[in-house]
Amino acid sequence: MSSNDCHYTADHNIDVGTEARRIALRYGSDPDQAEIAGWLHDVSAVFPNSERIHAARQLGIEILPEEEQFPMIIHQKLSKVMARDIFSITDNEVLDAVGCHTTLRANATQLDLVLFVADKIAWDQQGTPPYLKELHHNLEKSLEHAAFAYIQYL
Repeated sequence: MSSNDCHYTADHNIDVGTEARRIALRYGSDPDQAEIAGWLHDVSAVFPNSERIHAARQLGIEILPEEEQFPMIIHQKLSKVMARDIFSITDNEVLDAVGCHTTLRANATQLDLVLFVADKIAWDQQGTPPYLKELHHNLEKSLEHAAFAYIQYL
């Protein structure tokens, strides 16, 4: 990631991996799966936002109209393909969690929720996330409540 000036993303991925492991242990998920998913969830940041749709087309990834309008969100699908093809990840649960960590998906698995919540806690922007207090409060109830706190914020 250093060759593409993505040092901040490498740090964020490490932070998300650490947070995902912590949450996984708390909720009885596989901590190794969670940490690996965290490490790889934003690996596609090596593609500038302006090139993501083109890269997705080149890789044969289905592109939704929403992704065409807001290309940043297709990075989850790009990261999934990169995790599989470059990092040789074969665990479908890990790949699926990476592939929906920004938007979630219908019938999200526990690992999907662990990664989604960990990514929102280990925010990759400056300052403190405005939703963080509510998300932590809801994490005391369940992963679903924590995810919903972020979705409500949006």
